[in-house]
Amino acid sequence: MKTYKGKTLEQVLEEASNDLGIPIEDLSYEVLLEEKRLFSKKVEIEVYETSDIVNYVVDYLNRIISLFVEDPHIKPSLNDDVIRLEIETNHNSILIGKNGRTLAALNELVKIAAMRKFKKRVRILLDINDYKSDKYRKITSHAKRLARNVIKTKKPVTLDPMTADERRAVHNALGRIKGIKTESTGTGYNRRITISVDEPLLNEY
Repeated sequence: MKTYKGKTLEQVLEEASNDLGIPIEDLSYEVLLEEKRLFSKKVEIEVYETSDIVNYVVDYLNRIISLFVEDPHIKPSLNDDVIRLEIETNHNSILIGKNGRTLAALNELVKIAAMRKFKKRVRILLDINDYKSDKYRKITSHAKRLARNVIKTKKPVTLDPMTADERRAVHNALGRIKGIKTESTGTGYNRRITISVDEPLLNEY
């Protein structure tokens, strides 16, 4: 974290941007002081870097899951602006929950806390002993089989509800299949994907 002072918010943001080599719109900061007097102005901000966000979410998650399991180990990594938090514990079922709902709730809780703290969109992915990785493989494999069937029958298929990251994995996997399109519908926990034939392919028949 670094602190910057100046007369206006625009001035200190520009200074921070030049100093850190980060575009102003990508800065994460907190206004510590903003004074406006008759003949003077003073602004002070604290700018956060990616490492600050990672350290914050690791500490926040550790404090939560320590209430349920002993000695959890959290391994953070950063990939394509996604903060991945791999949890290693001998109590998988407690933190994963039925159909991964507890894990999904923890993921959302940590994401909201980070967004409130740093006032920017933060993408976070929690995994426990490769539970998510294994699930991605299973759901994308299942979705590909259904997609091939959709191409044969020309009839759309709607999948069971999935979390946002699982839907993203399916969209990405099926996006590579020619003649198929995917669409998310519904809200909240009932949001799901419909697989259908793309219009150009339909016109060929």
